[in-house]
Amino acid sequence: MASLKKDLITATIAIVFVTLAFGIAYPLITTGVAQVLFPNAANGSKIEINGRVVGSKLIGQDFSRPVIGPNGKPKLDEEGEPMLEPNPAFFQGRPSVTGYSANVTFFNNLGPNSKELSEFMKETLHAYLKLERPYNPGLTAADVPVDAVSTSASGVDPHISEANAEIQAHRVAAVRHLPLTRVMELVSDNTEGRFLDLFGEPGVNVLKLNLAVEEEAKS
Repeated sequence: MASLKKDLITATIAIVFVTLAFGIAYPLITTGVAQVLFPNAANGSKIEINGRVVGSKLIGQDFSRPVIGPNGKPKLDEEGEPMLEPNPAFFQGRPSVTGYSANVTFFNNLGPNSKELSEFMKETLHAYLKLERPYNPGLTAADVPVDAVSTSASGVDPHISEANAEIQAHRVAAVRHLPLTRVMELVSDNTEGRFLDLFGEPGVNVLKLNLAVEEEAKS
């Protein structure tokens, strides 16, 4: 009986110690260190314009617009929700199964032999060519980068490939009435290199690029 009581006391002390050390003290210390050394990253790498948060450079966004019907009002789908289409004035991120919702992130979970995945990629490829081909004469399916028709693991990837951005630059330059060379410069300015110059591939941050294009169009 005495041994059981001793074990209970020891276990209780251990639980309290571990809870205080790793449930309270450790999170507070790491949070404090992060706030001192990396305040922007610790707070979500937010991007602010004139004091207003417009997004995070780590989370992709949807750059679409409502489809307007002949009556001048947005078209609705079968569920009564507004139908959306890519806004041609902006660079578009890669397809997202989450609709770029930051509340939940996941990938399509479809295998390489999935008929559903095959149909999805055919649809995204058709949509991409329909949007970009008018501004890129001769653009074929073989020219389309993989990231333009496939989803990322998170569904909120903020980057697209350089090849994807270069294709889209023709459309954005034409719609915005900007020199293509200048838009290409903005693409280059917002391209992030490999991690430690070794890992991964260069990627273009879509939100930062669109903000730069928007600023350029105002000047």
